[in-house]
Amino acid sequence: MSAPTDAPVRTVITGVTGRMGQTLVRMVRDDPEMVLVGATERKGSPHVGIDVGLATRLGIFELPVRDSLAKALDEGRAQVVIDFTSAEASVEHARICAERGVALVVGSTGFSAEARAEVMLQSRKIPIVMSPNMSVGVNLVIKVAAELARVLGEGFDIEVVETHHRMKKDAPSGTALRMAEEIARAVGRSHSDIRTERSGQIGERPAREIGIQTVRGGDVVGEHTVLFLGDGERVELTHRATSRDQFGRGALRAAKWVVGRVPGHYDMADVLGLR
Repeated sequence: MSAPTDAPVRTVITGVTGRMGQTLVRMVRDDPEMVLVGATERKGSPHVGIDVGLATRLGIFELPVRDSLAKALDEGRAQVVIDFTSAEASVEHARICAERGVALVVGSTGFSAEARAEVMLQSRKIPIVMSPNMSVGVNLVIKVAAELARVLGEGFDIEVVETHHRMKKDAPSGTALRMAEEIARAVGRSHSDIRTERSGQIGERPAREIGIQTVRGGDVVGEHTVLFLGDGERVELTHRATSRDQFGRGALRAAKWVVGRVPGHYDMADVLGLR
């Protein structure tokens, strides 16, 4: 069951001075169904110890930024943590949340197989929503893309093109990988059919290949296009993010949904009822 609607969900946000951290602080502040009870930054950050509102330029919260998630959880009697930091930090945050029985929403990307497995291990103790993209719209696009691939069949080559701002550290994006994986599953292909780069004399395109192309530049929040390229026709499915607010809205929706769930690994398809 989900959290009761008559009591605000007690929420801790990690990495509060990052782009997504500031967005989440503002959105939780403005959501009557949630209350911010803790905020963290990395050890050594100049923002540690000052008011989260001053750190994020959002006014006064009377809530200090901590460099210890454990301390923030204990002080705030938190029900859920929303984490958009980094894969490495998220693994440690998952361990701390599991020790204290606090639900977790993870929007970080760039996980290695080992790091992802560690987060999955912690989901045996607590409910964790983990998704490379919290946007409601993009998760619907992923579902539609998989269905399109299934219906169109083998006569179409499939390519995913993703574009992000110049500051993004991982490539291809976690969303593009998720799209390719869901498409592959829908048409009976495997991860080995997904190709993330091409260079040199590569030869003819294999029929079962699913390509992912990466573009970086400017301040693009996020754009993903799936191309189904057939003989004599082409189908394109695109999602464009113009604001980080849409990631924040999905994350808040996930946070409200996950509180009170049984331990396990969930994603936005579960939150949105798309299974």
